[in-house]
Amino acid sequence: MMAPPTDNAGNTGTTGTTGDAATARASLEALRAEIAKAVVGQDPAVTGLVVALLCRGHVLLEGVPGVAKTLLVRALASALELDTKRVQFTPDLMPSDITGSLVYDARTAEFSFQPGPVFTNLLLADEINRTPPKTQSSLLEAMEERQVTVDGTPRPLPEPFLVAATQNPVEYEGTYPLPEAQLDRFLLKLTIPLPSRQDEIHVLTRHAEGFDPRDLRAAGMRPVAGPADLEAARAAVAKTAVSPEITGYVVDICRATRESPSLTLGVSPRGATALLATARAWAWLTGRDYVIPDDVKALALPTLRHRVQLRPEAEMEGVTADSVINAILSHVPVPR
Repeated sequence: MMAPPTDNAGNTGTTGTTGDAATARASLEALRAEIAKAVVGQDPAVTGLVVALLCRGHVLLEGVPGVAKTLLVRALASALELDTKRVQFTPDLMPSDITGSLVYDARTAEFSFQPGPVFTNLLLADEINRTPPKTQSSLLEAMEERQVTVDGTPRPLPEPFLVAATQNPVEYEGTYPLPEAQLDRFLLKLTIPLPSRQDEIHVLTRHAEGFDPRDLRAAGMRPVAGPADLEAARAAVAKTAVSPEITGYVVDICRATRESPSLTLGVSPRGATALLATARAWAWLTGRDYVIPDDVKALALPTLRHRVQLRPEAEMEGVTADSVINAILSHVPVPR
């Protein structure tokens, strides 16, 4: 078996942490439980959002209309002490409607900058693929550089900053598929499935008892974590040790996607970096300060599925990005 890795000082990784890191982990566990008060049966998506917060990444949520994508993000904002804004992406939305613009003030005879909704901690970009590519691309600088440049002046965004974008499946009418360059800016792509029969009964029972998704405080939700918890958690994740064997395992998985006969586009080095980062966050959330192969496997699908592109002939045969990645995970040698 692979031995626990060592950090830069030569110390062997052990399970558990103390102090602020342990408090932060407890707060984030409470965060997941708090969101469950409003959203039923979407634990993987909740975990994905927490991982993204730890990695300072952004999340793309995909699912058919009516599976609580928007509610999930609103519940996350309600359980955190963070500012949040929502933008409904429509075909007539302009880039300045998101980033802000210069407005002429007749009293001072000068132009002043009016910030757009992107200047927040958690931006809910609702149905992002219903707006044309010009407006979609207005988020690229914000997501990558965490700033917005208007009239040549860069303006930093608040910290923390997370874009949680929802989209309908691309087969739906009136959608504009996101370009590869923008998809690569999302740390995770989480698929929101239809609920099981029992979960759907639970949802209807809640509504019959008076649950109002527009009033989460009435549902008993309250802030259970905040920026200080995120800062402590991120510091702990940054100390999570990664052995050379794990690094090689991540690279081998990503290189295998570039050689797959079913794909025209494989995972870039940015994607490999993202997979390592999400595996470290998941390792820390589960109570370890070192990464094991199972951490990499657990985050491979949500981290990589949107970074690959299928060949048309493979798509016609029913091959999916998830099936290709699963096949690669089953063939790439696992470190022992």
